[in-house]
Order: sequence, then structure tokens, then C-alpha cells
Amino acid sequence: MTGQIDSNTETPQGTSAYLTVHELAGMLRVKERKVYDLAAAGEVPCLRITGKLLFPADDIQRWMTGAVSGGNIEAASRPPIVLGSHDPLLDWALRQSRAGLASFFDGSGDGLRRFEIGEGIAAGLHLPNPSSSGPDAWNTHAVEQARVGNTAVLIGWSIRQRGLILAPGLGREVRSLADLAGRRVVPRQAGSGTQSLFDAMIKNEGLNPSAFELTDVAPDEDDAARLIARGEADAAFGLEALARPAGLDFVPLVAERFDLLVDRKAWFEPQFQKFWEFCTGPNLAKHAAGLAGYDIAPLGQVRWNG
Repeated sequence: MTGQIDSNTETPQGTSAYLTVHELAGMLRVKERKVYDLAAAGEVPCLRITGKLLFPADDIQRWMTGAVSGGNIEAASRPPIVLGSHDPLLDWALRQSRAGLASFFDGSGDGLRRFEIGEGIAAGLHLPNPSSSGPDAWNTHAVEQARVGNTAVLIGWSIRQRGLILAPGLGREVRSLADLAGRRVVPRQAGSGTQSLFDAMIKNEGLNPSAFELTDVAPDEDDAARLIARGEADAAFGLEALARPAGLDFVPLVAERFDLLVDRKAWFEPQFQKFWEFCTGPNLAKHAAGLAGYDIAPLGQVRWNG
């Protein structure tokens, strides 16, 4: 985190942007010890700056609005939804586990933002670190910069082969991003991990995005591959696991890391426990072995601990 946060910083409305322990205790009409307990348990939005606890006023207001009435102050429960980027193996596991978890996949950036404000219990991420490289340089930088406090943990899921999904036979002509010039390319939504990485790679190679003929935006990995299979596009920046079953050509470009950002409290709830028990069993390993370009060796590794 860069810069220094002043607890006396004023918002445009003239109220303090950050509350101290004393101020929050007065607002909640509890002892300061109770505030420290809530922060330690991860039940209240907070930041720890140079050993000092500060509480973002906007987040506190949302937390209080969603608090359970009846005497005890508790964090509002998150809905049993998995957010973030679409992953074929994760999507399959959510359905096969019958754990009662829903999904809302609209990209890594969207998922991280929604997770910050409590709209789900987990978010699938594959966000590259612009200043680093390699399989370990994924997701942790984005999570560290997000406002998730000490209420979440980043867990490994898989390493996936990403590259150019191409129309049948086109793999003989297209071997790099530069070879896409003049061809119909499927974009993904802005803010998604896929589009962010694609844009960064184009920039690094000095290519002009206007050289590509962009189709309509594909909302997820499956849709991008389907557009090519139907002959409505020539290429997409996608996963090998989706190219091979559809009989499409594939040119690998990068091995990316896919992780799950999970709410600590939700991790121990029956729904997520049932889901995770399925994920660590033989059925998921067997299914993953049949997916091209998938390595689930990172499954369950703690990547970042709030």
C-alpha cells in the first residue's frame, strides 16, 4: 500500500473517511475492547496501518446496514455465490458437488470488486502482476491492493495453458499474436483477467489493437470458443481445455495461475465444506486429468493469508 492514510481525511460530505477505535466504539455504543475483538475476528471492515486500526467509514456504514438485529453485532452473511472468472473445472465442480453454491462469472476484476462488498463467498481470479512474471506472479498483488482486510484467504486451484484458440487449420498460419492482424478476434469484457493479459501482451509486443477485426464481446471462456466453432470468428485468447474438445487449433502462449479468494467465515460453513470435500476427492482429479492444459498441483495451497 502506497502513501499514508490519515484518519482525519475528510470525505466530500465533510465526514471522516476513516474511524478510530475510539470513534467506532462510540458509534456502536460498545467498549473499545469489543471493537478490537470484532477486528481480530475479521467481523468488521478495518485496515491496520503501522500497527494502528482504522475503519473505512463507508464500509462501516454498509456493515451496520446489513448487521443482524437482536443485540449482538455480527457481520452480514455473504450469499453462497462464487464470483469472478469462469473456469471450466470450477464450473463443473460447483455443479457436481451439489453443495448448493451458485455462480456469477463475469471476470476476475468484477469478481474481486463484488467480493470486496460482500456479494459472494469466493472469487476465481487469474490476474497477472504487471511488474513480475512466472506462475507465482498471479493474483496476490491484486488481492493485497483490494479492500478485503483480514477476512479472506487466497487458495490455489490450478495452472492453465492459455493461448490462441483458432479455427480448424488456421494453426498452420497463425503462430503468434502478430499473425492475428486482419483476422476476426473475439474480445473479452474489460477488466477480465483474460482481456487484461491480452492487452498487456499486445502492448509488450508493440502491436496495434486496431490491426485486429474485433467481434462482439464474449462474456466467458465457453462463448469465445463457440464463436470460433460456429465460424463467426477466427481466433480468441483462451484456454487449451476448451479448444481441444471443440476440434479447434491451439497455440500455447502462457501458463497462468488460477486461484480462489475465499471468505474465512464461509470456508467453515457446511456448503463450502461440502464443495471442498468434493474438490479434494478422486472425482475432481479424474476430471481434471481429462482436461488439456490443466495442472491441479496447486490445489489447496495457501497463496495469501489476510
